[in-house]
Amino acid sequence: MRRKAIATVGAFVLLGMAITLAMDFNLSALRDPGRIETAVAVRAKHLLIVRASRNGVPPEPEESAAGALEGKKNFGTECAMCHGLNGRTLTDNGRWMYPRAADLGSDQVQRYSNRELFWIVKNGIRLSGMPAFGEVESDQHIWDLVHYTRTFRSSPPAE
Repeated sequence: MRRKAIATVGAFVLLGMAITLAMDFNLSALRDPGRIETAVAVRAKHLLIVRASRNGVPPEPEESAAGALEGKKNFGTECAMCHGLNGRTLTDNGRWMYPRAADLGSDQVQRYSNRELFWIVKNGIRLSGMPAFGEVESDQHIWDLVHYTRTFRSSPPAE
């Protein structure tokens, strides 16, 4: 009987929290999401990408200066329109997306493994504005983009 009462109280507390969060939720893309929404979405996205990238990713070629240089060229034509030429300063396109395009030098992006970044570029991320390049770019070009993306971790964002 006591366990049932505790479970009932717990269910009402969770329901109350859910209602409170739902009442505060704003569907507008003009405002940035709150901390809780961001934390939950980032964690869920990361877990889904980790799981999805376990299969279907070809072996990573050896990183080379030529590959990163080729990645820089591809980045300029495929990615810079949202992430900016330096990968860290969003263009108007990137700022108008919801969620906003990622700062590719941020800790959040750089924590992904090369395998996970490859999966993201190849498959895109639904409901985020990140397109899939798997049908327009070769696996080699995608790996070159991944290696070039690693060069952003050491550069601060431009003001």
